[in-house]
Amino acid sequence: MDTRQRVSLFFAFIFTVVLLTGSSYAIPAFSRQYGTSCSTCHVNFPKLNDFGKAFKDAGFKFPKDDETFIKVPPVMLGAPAQAELWPHTIFPGTIPGLPPIGLRFNTFFQVLGKNRHNFNLQLPAGQVGPFIPRTDFQPGLFSIFMAGNFGSDIAFWVDDDISVGGSGASGGLGDGYLKFVNIGRFFKLPANVLSMRVGQFELDLPFSPARSWNLSGWDIYDQANIGTSSQNVNNSFALSSAAQGVEFSGGHTYRGYHYSVAVVNQNTSGSSASPANVSPQVGFVSDSNFKDLYGRFSYRFNLERDPASRNETQAAGATGPRDHTYLTLGTLYFYGRSVQRATGVESDGTTKTVITAREPFYRVGADFSFNYRKLNLFGQYLVGRDHNLIPLTPEGFELPVGFIRSNPVKFNGGFVEADYMIHPWLMAIMRWDGVTSSADRINGIGADAGNPPPSPFLSPFRSARNRFTPGVQVLIHANIKTSFEYQIRPQQIVYDPATGNAITNPFRTNSAVAGLEWVY
Repeated sequence: MDTRQRVSLFFAFIFTVVLLTGSSYAIPAFSRQYGTSCSTCHVNFPKLNDFGKAFKDAGFKFPKDDETFIKVPPVMLGAPAQAELWPHTIFPGTIPGLPPIGLRFNTFFQVLGKNRHNFNLQLPAGQVGPFIPRTDFQPGLFSIFMAGNFGSDIAFWVDDDISVGGSGASGGLGDGYLKFVNIGRFFKLPANVLSMRVGQFELDLPFSPARSWNLSGWDIYDQANIGTSSQNVNNSFALSSAAQGVEFSGGHTYRGYHYSVAVVNQNTSGSSASPANVSPQVGFVSDSNFKDLYGRFSYRFNLERDPASRNETQAAGATGPRDHTYLTLGTLYFYGRSVQRATGVESDGTTKTVITAREPFYRVGADFSFNYRKLNLFGQYLVGRDHNLIPLTPEGFELPVGFIRSNPVKFNGGFVEADYMIHPWLMAIMRWDGVTSSADRINGIGADAGNPPPSPFLSPFRSARNRFTPGVQVLIHANIKTSFEYQIRPQQIVYDPATGNAITNPFRTNSAVAGLEWVY
């Protein structure tokens, strides 16, 4: 990767992280159906309070006595008595009495550091790098979304980004699924032990990238695993990516245990930089014969002193949302196989063929969330590993005949964030993100990417990308929010690629972002 590409990718990453932070939706359609404020379910939309978590777990219904709270009655699709005649008639259901359609729009203003062009100093004489404006206005997402319940504990959700960054071509489907809540009752299991979700959905992560309340995403959830030209890993999979498949889950996210197990499509396709002795280029494609596996388990300890309120759902009051005092501990595991194909030869050394390897990879992590009154402290740690199967080309052969296992390509990192509710309409944020990856360092990504290359006799240095991000969010109304973030990155130095001498003093590429968004 040359320096021009490096510069472009670096700043494109900064800007894209801001614009493409997932589809963070509140559901104002529910406010219309129940005649209540967005703050009933949200601390600072789209961040859910305990009542919002219970509402979601129940299949977008009030967890108790839903029919007494709904202000717009659903439309019956058949008489209730038809249930007794099933299977000789269609089982009755419902649709929302008011079309549960919502809209969301946001816009951003960004200021980059004055040192944003320092990497251009590495360009060869006569070359001019791309111009990057220091300030810029940019539209974000314009989205439409629908969610509700069809009766019989069948919930639905569909959201679609009509445009991203002002471009319709950049939009697309976010989540679209049916969730069958509490199907364990058909097997005479305890309540809420088993539910099923089918369609396209975000993985059941402890903190949702698709519904993050921050302006920029948590870096570790967007981390792909990219090897060097001598390695054979170019896995574009990231935990924030939408998955297609089926998920089984149970328990509650607002008390006690919660689990989920998902079987989803492979999502690892990407272009690979081939080892020098392989021609043509090795590529990665999705493997429809093997599905990825994802599992999560967490347990929440409600720490309220009052036993009567310890297991009750906390809703919004006169002074705004209130959550339990709690501690949640969780873990996750993702297992997949990225498919590698290359033009090779059969064992006879003559017949050309396509050789295939299914390279295992995994992501494993641990998380916590502690809430006390107005303070929510939470974090995630994640480790990623790809096997790195290298095409084997024996002496005297021009094409590979198989694959051998080499040193795996790894990364690790995570984040810690503290959210503090100064007022019910004002939330302060302090966050640290960090990712450490040997491949990032060699590919020119990270704080020490401009350093001279390490000795060929030593293992590659690992690149640490980290940032501190203080911020503040203000609810102008329950459905209108303005946000501000200041991203503080570590110092960097640019070196002359020919001599290895430093050609800049230490500098930072900090950035400030302001956002305004509304939902309807």
